[in-house]
Formats: sequence, structure tokens, C-alpha cells
Amino acid sequence: MKRKTGLSWLWLLLGIAYFFIPLAATFLFSLRGKKGVFSFVAYANVFADPLFLKTFGFSLRMAILTVAAGLALIVPTTIWLHLKVPKARPVVEIFTLLPFVIPPIILAYGLIRLYAKPPIALVQSPVLLVAGYVIISFPYIYRSVDAGLRAMDLRGLTEAAQSLGAGWLALMLRVVLPNLRTALLSATFLTLAIVIGELTLANLLAWPAFGPYMAQMGRNRAYEPAALSIISFGLTWGAIGLIQALTRSGRDKASGIGAGAH
Repeated sequence: MKRKTGLSWLWLLLGIAYFFIPLAATFLFSLRGKKGVFSFVAYANVFADPLFLKTFGFSLRMAILTVAAGLALIVPTTIWLHLKVPKARPVVEIFTLLPFVIPPIILAYGLIRLYAKPPIALVQSPVLLVAGYVIISFPYIYRSVDAGLRAMDLRGLTEAAQSLGAGWLALMLRVVLPNLRTALLSATFLTLAIVIGELTLANLLAWPAFGPYMAQMGRNRAYEPAALSIISFGLTWGAIGLIQALTRSGRDKASGIGAGAH
């Protein structure tokens, strides 16, 4: 047991080092914007650039729309798969691997060729960008929801709720989604991180997103890209923490209301 515990701590420390050492090195490099001393000059230059907040705000809005569209599309479909056609799940899992196999540049050119002309001309609309982001985030959303559904007795909960007179809407809102809270949060976090840093789709579809802005900054500056990476990391995790705090607050309020009613 002691040996297993020691190995567990060893792998944990190696994982932490693998994650934080490059981050710490990037942070230290970003402080060398002023020769001979550590300073936050690079950070000041980034915050002074009006494109920084504009591009990050745009990508954050696209990420929120992607999360909403992806969950609205994938959650009911995955529940239907588990309840009605569980034998089709291996086929769907193969489709979830396609975004890893097909490069984003192929996806972007396909969307441009298909939706550049009437009757469905969407190249100038952010709807097409969100649709592309939903495709890219599809594997992460589906696998998070699928894992959450596997962890619960979905069929038993459904039969129990329906035997008590619950309809499908009540079943989804009061039974299934509360039990999927952790899975939905995982899908949301992954999608936010993917969309905010995405480069290819936003660049080829000519949208002022945060990924192309970071790439352009990396071509023209030395220390500002490192500062921008640290800032984007902090902002992304800040948005994730805010979502988690709001979700936890809503859960605590619901628990308090339930306890009071009881």
C-alpha cells in the first residue's frame, strides 16, 4: 500500500511539473520586456492594445453560443441514444473521432464552398463560425455527456419518473439534467478553452477572434506573446471559475429551497 501511495504521489508530482514548469517559464520570459530587470511592460502593452479586449470578447461570445448550441444538440441526442438505440453508440463514437482526423483547414474550406453562395449564404454570418466550433467541440461534449449518462441509471430513473406521471420535459429538467451537472460543466470548460484559442476557422472565415490575434502578436512582438498567453490562460480559467461558482450558487439555493420545503 505504501509503495502504491508513493507511486501515486510521484505521478501526481510529475503531472503538476509537466503542467506548471512551462507555464512558469513563459511567465518569467514575459517579465523580461525591459532590459536588465523584471517588469510588467509587456502586460501593459497588451492591455493598452484595443484589439485585445475586442478579440477576446468576440471569442468569449462565440464560445458561449457554441456551448449553448452544442449542448442543445448533443444532450437530447445522447439521451435518446442511451434509451432507444444503445446499439448505435459505437457508430456515433466513430463519428466523434472525425474532428480529430479531418484537419480544421479542410473543414473551413468545405464550409466556405458550401455556404458562400445563395440560397444559404452564411459566410458573412457568425452562425457559420459557431457551427464550425460545434463540430470541433463535438467529441468533447459528447464524451462528457456520455460518461455522465453511463454513471447514472438512466433507464431506471426514466421509468420511475414516468410511472409517477412526469412528462419528457419534466424528466429532462428535474431528473436527468441535475444528475448531469458535472458532465455538463466538463463539456462547458473544454469547449470554452477550445473556442477561445482556436485559430484556423476564425482566420479563414475572417473573423476578429482571439486566436488570430494571438498569432499576429506572435509574429510582430517578442515578449508580448508570452504575456498574452499568460493573460489568456488566466482569463479562460477565470471564466471557467465564474461558471462553476454560478452553478454551485444555483445548486446551493436549490438545496436550501428543498430543505425548507421539507
